[in-house]
Amino acid sequence: MKQFLKVAVIILSICYPFMIYWGLQRYDANLLLPLLFMLLGLRWLVGGEMFERKLIIVMLFGLMVIIFVWGQQLGLKFYPVIMNLGFLVLFVSSLFASSTVVERLARIREPDLPPEGVAYTRKVTWVWSAFFLMNGTIAAVTALWASDEVWMLYNGFISYLLIGALAGGEWLVRQRVKRG
Repeated sequence: MKQFLKVAVIILSICYPFMIYWGLQRYDANLLLPLLFMLLGLRWLVGGEMFERKLIIVMLFGLMVIIFVWGQQLGLKFYPVIMNLGFLVLFVSSLFASSTVVERLARIREPDLPPEGVAYTRKVTWVWSAFFLMNGTIAAVTALWASDEVWMLYNGFISYLLIGALAGGEWLVRQRVKRG
């Protein structure tokens, strides 16, 4: 069941900008808010460590403040901003832990990661942190000042292309680093 929920969260997250764009063209924003809260609730359910779950609760309160102060429509459009901020906090905070997020992921495939591999994962964690900062900033700019179409295009398409490009580029660099 948990695996099904994880897949549902991924699909809903990818489709979220399109659903919100479509929904805002037809309905009042307050009718779409349950979708936002359901998605955050599902994220909390499938969240791993307690830190991740606490982070989701903080993100929920952040969205509630945005909704209360600036309105429901902006709150709906700030979901990608909050997610990038959450990932930024998760990745940066792992730089101060015994192992980074990237190192933990690397150890799934390579449990005996050598010291140079650990150093490499630390650098990759910095790169992803910078990406989440940049991506979240652009998501905020599109939510605040761009049209709904531009918001949907960036948050529902371009940002995913950028994530794929970074992941693919890192994979290529990693293959080259492994060869020496």
